[in-house]
Amino acid sequence: MEYQESVDLVRLKVHGVLPDPNTETQIVILRDEQNADILPIWVGTAEGNAIRLALEGHVTPRPMSHDLIRSFADHLNVKVSRVVVTDVKNNTYYASIHFVAQGSERIVDSRPSDAIALALRTNSPIYVTQDVLKRRGGGNLDAWLEKLGAKNPGKYQA
Repeated sequence: MEYQESVDLVRLKVHGVLPDPNTETQIVILRDEQNADILPIWVGTAEGNAIRLALEGHVTPRPMSHDLIRSFADHLNVKVSRVVVTDVKNNTYYASIHFVAQGSERIVDSRPSDAIALALRTNSPIYVTQDVLKRRGGGNLDAWLEKLGAKNPGKYQA
């Protein structure tokens, strides 16, 4: 899907990760800088834990996959410039990782969970398209988060 960067992208921050009480998954809560828009993305347990570890700045005894990718990027002089949640189809989100190598920007497809985990490890910004924000699921998100007890979640655990 095409998007115009300056007009269509909204910068997000990871607000927290919380377990979904109804499933074996976790929910990554992304919010815009004004806390006006919320984008919840359901991810697997391992993916949620990888994001949580990055939020907490926890270094594992052995590198996880996202740490390994970051290390390769560092050694090869590749900079992750941003990640973008680009689409949602049938409640499945899609993302891309933008990186600069040898003076050229390249884009690779990614699962949002991997893109977010890598962005946190490389201090890269996270964006979503306006279109995805308009089409996100969840109905009244504030009421839904309040029901989960996560309307005003803490920094690392929503």
